[in-house]
Amino acid sequence: MGDPKGFLTIKRKESGYRPVKERIFDFGEVEQTLNRDDWQLQASRCMECGVPFCHWACPVGSRIPEWQDALYRGFWEEAYAILTSTNSFPEITGRVCPALCEKSCVLSVHDEAVTTRENESAVVEIAFEKDLVKPSIPAFRTGKKVAVIGSGPAGLSAADRLNQAGHQVTVFEKNDAIGGLLRYGIPDFKLNKAIIDRRLELFRKEGIRFETGVLVGKDFPTEKLLTDFDAVVLALGVEKPRDLPVEGRELNGIYFAMDYLTQSNRRVAGKPIRGEEILAGGKHVLVIGGGDTGSDCVGTAIRQRAASVTQIEILPKPPEKRTENNPWPYWPQVLRTSSSHQEGCTRRWSLLTKKFIGENGRVKAAEVVPVKWTTDDKGNWQMKEKGEPGKIKTDLVLLAMGFTQPVHEGLLQQLGVAFDERGNVKTNERKQTSVPKIFAAGDVTRGASLVVHAIAEGQQVARFVDDFFVEKKNR
Repeated sequence: MGDPKGFLTIKRKESGYRPVKERIFDFGEVEQTLNRDDWQLQASRCMECGVPFCHWACPVGSRIPEWQDALYRGFWEEAYAILTSTNSFPEITGRVCPALCEKSCVLSVHDEAVTTRENESAVVEIAFEKDLVKPSIPAFRTGKKVAVIGSGPAGLSAADRLNQAGHQVTVFEKNDAIGGLLRYGIPDFKLNKAIIDRRLELFRKEGIRFETGVLVGKDFPTEKLLTDFDAVVLALGVEKPRDLPVEGRELNGIYFAMDYLTQSNRRVAGKPIRGEEILAGGKHVLVIGGGDTGSDCVGTAIRQRAASVTQIEILPKPPEKRTENNPWPYWPQVLRTSSSHQEGCTRRWSLLTKKFIGENGRVKAAEVVPVKWTTDDKGNWQMKEKGEPGKIKTDLVLLAMGFTQPVHEGLLQQLGVAFDERGNVKTNERKQTSVPKIFAAGDVTRGASLVVHAIAEGQQVARFVDDFFVEKKNR
């Protein structure tokens, strides 16, 4: 694909980030862009590797070699068509996906993977710039009505595919705007919300209906849901945060990360703040949890002029390079440093939070103790405390330790769907719940995961809903 010798003559070139001293004063996207010639040169590096491991690793099955070749040759409309044939939101995965494709790229063996994620974003932006992106209005309607509950990546992906199949789709969202965690969970410095709105405008023109500020089961009766629609897709996500039930948890100044990020996103959007205001300005911020949500808290706190930011993780520090038991092309279990970490943050690993220490009802410090991780005879990880406890000064603690269970268990119980042992909605291999006309996709079925996994599951559930209608018709 591309230039057969491109990978030999052209080095990997990334766009990089805006200067730290500039970007920490605003919420604009931190990533820069290459020029068009550089994009095409980078696409030329996609080699004829025989087995496209990039395609194998991508949850949506992106036909990466094909659209890279079209990009290299300047066939922008073709590149966009190939890209969107497997992904309703390449402009979003091109910004927030951890690029599983690049980690499995054959050139990744030498740390020179094709810049697939950036190239993906480039194709979309050029397509919009050239006015190649047009509403795709279905040529016919089947008469079937589908309700999609939740407007995150899984819900929107399902809605898009179901609408294109000719069904009338209505998306219900409990918040005041469509997007789920794409809108209120991911900071603008990673994903400008105009990117979401641009795609939503296309969806509206294509016939998808959106109902915001509607909590199904309360504002919209479940009985009406089941009678007015021929099928229902649950895409609720898992926004229930994992708590840290230790001494001092009740002190003021300790919050869940998503509450903090949601407030920040609403503030940036000029929307009113709900509940107690959470701001990091002038505070010593402690982020507990080493994942992407924790990293987003770091970048947000820095932009709010925090006095200091410390991020701790209970797990050990990952290695800088792949270990022997973590070979290519599998996902590398290595240290990840985000743009937020580069902006000024103390990171510490293998620390267990024992308790919070307060003064006049407000948190002032966290007591932590080092831990050591070992494996038993069966290979199971075991943790033991080691060393003496220490204290971390803090007056704002953000808990970013992941999520558990669906966000709206009451609705699920009203609908009578079954749960699995983890508390997620139980489905069969066709994404169907214990109630035949109700399907589920995304985090609500698998637990918290990547945006690209949610998009893939949305596509899958749309196909199974369509099959469900066909089978009913043929009976």
